[in-house]
Formats: sequence, C-alpha cells, structure tokens
Amino acid sequence: MLDMCWQPFVEFAFMRRALIGGVALALSAGPLGVFLILRRMSLIGDAIAHGILPGAALSFWLFGLSLPALTLGGLSAGLAMAGLAAWVTRRTGLREDASLAALYPISLASGVLLLGLGGRKLDLVHLLFGSALAVDGATLNGMLLVASGSLLGLALIYRALALDSFDPLFLRSVSRFGPLAYGLFLTLVVLNLVIGFQAIGALMVVGLMMLPAAAARFWSRQLPVLLLIAALLGAVCVWLGLLLSYYANLPSGPCIILLAGAAYVFSVIAGPVHGLLRTPPIPSAL
Repeated sequence: MLDMCWQPFVEFAFMRRALIGGVALALSAGPLGVFLILRRMSLIGDAIAHGILPGAALSFWLFGLSLPALTLGGLSAGLAMAGLAAWVTRRTGLREDASLAALYPISLASGVLLLGLGGRKLDLVHLLFGSALAVDGATLNGMLLVASGSLLGLALIYRALALDSFDPLFLRSVSRFGPLAYGLFLTLVVLNLVIGFQAIGALMVVGLMMLPAAAARFWSRQLPVLLLIAALLGAVCVWLGLLLSYYANLPSGPCIILLAGAAYVFSVIAGPVHGLLRTPPIPSAL
C-alpha cells in the first residue's frame, strides 16, 4: 500500500515534477486564499483566473507552446483585469466585486473567441484544465521561483495585510503602506494563478487557492494557524490528486480540485469551529 503512494513519483520524472511544482504552488496559494476570504474577496481569484484566459490564448496563438510567452500573456491579462477593476472602482464608486463581475464574462468570451480563432491549435485546452505532462523542467523552475517569491513577499507584507484585513481605518491612521501592500498582494495572487495553469489549469488553479483556505476556516480562529492549515491541506490534495490521476487515468487538475472539495465538505461537517456537527441547533420559535 505504501509503495503505491510513492511508486509513480519514483518511477516517472514527469510525476515528480508535477508533485514538486504542485506542492510548492499549494504552499504559496493556500495562504493567499486565506487573505482573500478575510477581505471578502473570495470571488476575485475566480475572476482573475478567467481573466488570464485571453492573454494565455493570444500568446499561444501567436507564439505556440512557449512558457515565457504564455506566462507573460497570462500575467499581463490578469494584472490588467485587476488594475482595470480597481480603476473603475476608484473613479465611479462601483464596488470592486461588481467591477470584476462585469469584466469577468468579457475576458472569458474573449479567451473562448481567441481559442476558436486558433483552429487546430485548440490543444491549449489541456493547459487550461491541467495536465501533469505540462510540467517540464522550465515550468517546474518557474513554479518554484513564484512559490518562493510569493512566500517571501507575503511575509514582508503580512503585518500590513493583516491589519488592512481586520481594521483598515487603523492602518490608514498609522501607515501609508496599506495600498502598496494591497497592490503587491494582488500581484502575488495573479502570479500564482498564472504559473499554476501549466499543471492544474487556468480554470482549476483557483480551486487550489480557495478550497483549502475555506476548509481551514473550520479548524482554527488563529490567522497563523489558518495559513499553515491551508498550505498543508493543499499540498496533501496535490499529492493524492496526482495519485488518483495516475491510477484512474484521469486529468490531474480536476482530481486535485475534487479532493480539495472533499476536504472542504468534510471540514464543513466535522470542523471544530462552526462545523455542522459541532454547532448547536438554532432553537425553534414555537
């Protein structure tokens, strides 16, 4: 039984690369998801993940399967979408979630149209939904670089980001670092989503960011513990998801996300912090 848990990663180099890159991505994306939930921005990850689609599709259409081109195209599109939503919010007063909700279908439709114009090049779809085979040496190096840089950047802005999430008025009274920390935080979110679509898919990677974070909320009230639980839970889901993908001959991205979803459902039911089995029933008014 133990041999089955490690044999694919020992035997096949592409499985090792997928495991190392996926675990690194989980360790960096999970904590970012916790802060998205704290800031009531849970849907921004999904919106930006779809915003990456036109940039990645255009880069593929023009340059083919070039990692620098795909990364630069997706990063530019994701940052442009986040920046445009923030600009519309500041200039018009429209809530940022509403701005993203308006831009999200535009980006999605543009990406689908570009994929359609690509004709026979529609092989990009397997990148958008994830494939362990897509993690070559260059992609793995990129994932490790983004993950390490993301963790370092999050550590640098941790205090300001935590204060801005819980008490933004107090942070504004003692520091002007809030907007800068928020901008860096959004950049880290986009970077993780962009680099993750190589192995998990642009339309799947947001699940690795948000599901472990949402599940962690049912196991602790302490922010550092939440960050740790989200990171470790995501890493375990990557490992088990790759095993399921290998033995069942299924796409790796959906396997990872479905296991993360199962962990979330279990947390909702059995979690000690407001889990269904731990929460006393609401008394009847009758």
